[in-house]
Amino acid sequence: FQMSADEGEEDTSCCASCGMAEGDEIKLKKCNGCHLVRYCSVKCQREHRPQHKRACKELAAELRDEILFKQPEGSHLGDCPICCLPMPLDRNVSSLMTCCSKIICPGCTFNDLRRAKELQVGGEAYGKCPFCRCPVPKKAEDFITNIMKRAEVNDPIALYQMGVHRRDEGDYNGAFQYLKKAADLGDAQAHYDLSCFYHNGLGVKKDKKKEVYHLEQAAIRGHATARYNLGCAEDENGRMDRAMKHWVIAAALGH
Repeated sequence: FQMSADEGEEDTSCCASCGMAEGDEIKLKKCNGCHLVRYCSVKCQREHRPQHKRACKELAAELRDEILFKQPEGSHLGDCPICCLPMPLDRNVSSLMTCCSKIICPGCTFNDLRRAKELQVGGEAYGKCPFCRCPVPKKAEDFITNIMKRAEVNDPIALYQMGVHRRDEGDYNGAFQYLKKAADLGDAQAHYDLSCFYHNGLGVKKDKKKEVYHLEQAAIRGHATARYNLGCAEDENGRMDRAMKHWVIAAALGH
């Protein structure tokens, strides 16, 4: 398939249908599919649709793959806010500070405890956050209270933690709502957990399309397991070339 000049080398300063140029009184809007061509009106977009439809789908797929198969700079966990080194992929060895929603690497957590011991300040330093130095709650109820306060101001990490808390309580509907809010704010782990919800039918109907969508969103943000699962899905569909691309990226992320 070869695109025509109207579709492949479109002058984006003009309407793709009527050729009207953009000006102070005329604002062109991008095609919702490929985002490459623009139109002066809905009428022009509808008239140009039969001519542009096929190329639009192919261009949209190409752009999507370009984003999907781009190697992330690092994992979705990012860097430790104290030492600025990459966080370990094993989330269980890192510490979540509910006071500020910062996740601290095990090295910085250990170093803070060692520093407190050397300074001989006793239990006071052991009860402070290594990042913001706020007192660390001693009761489980206080941990949840802190997370809820952070969730109320739309902190994605806190929203995700509330989703996990609701899931562990068996409240899948409540968990889904928290995870969806966190995912809408760009949290990769929330996207991955939502893919699991759609895969297993937890609080929602099983939906393969939505499962893959959330896996892709998590993978784009550097989630190694989501990337690996996408490779397995492509393998099951017989598209080994795409599966290998996913697995190579997952391996580079440390999976």
